[in-house]
Amino acid sequence: MDDYPLLNLFWTMLWFFLWIMWLFLLFRVIMDIFRSDDLHGWAKAGWLVLALVLPYVGVLIYVIARGKSMGSRDAKEVRDRDAAFKAYVREAAGTDTAGGATKSSHVEDLTRLADLRDKGAITDEEYQQAKAKLLV
Repeated sequence: MDDYPLLNLFWTMLWFFLWIMWLFLLFRVIMDIFRSDDLHGWAKAGWLVLALVLPYVGVLIYVIARGKSMGSRDAKEVRDRDAAFKAYVREAAGTDTAGGATKSSHVEDLTRLADLRDKGAITDEEYQQAKAKLLV
């Protein structure tokens, strides 16, 4: 270890981590090229060739030229995924609000039935019949 000074180890680690960061950026740029809707066949091929043939310069040019739209595409994808997740949760919970009308869940209906039974508005027998209809 005496023939490899600490400063050389530092520089080696620095260059290694910069190379790893560049690899992440390269894959990120390639993914963005393929998912971009505003680029068509030849434009995608041109950017891909530029990023692969002149790797460091090509990636840097792409980030400079299309970095802002790259960020907006990411934000749109996050919003779309969030909306899809929220729609799934609403559907799974039974509170779908499509068209402005809300569909109450079984839990809310059972709570209302229990309140009616407790107030004496319905009998236990009627409560059990309504509960059986809801749970089927």
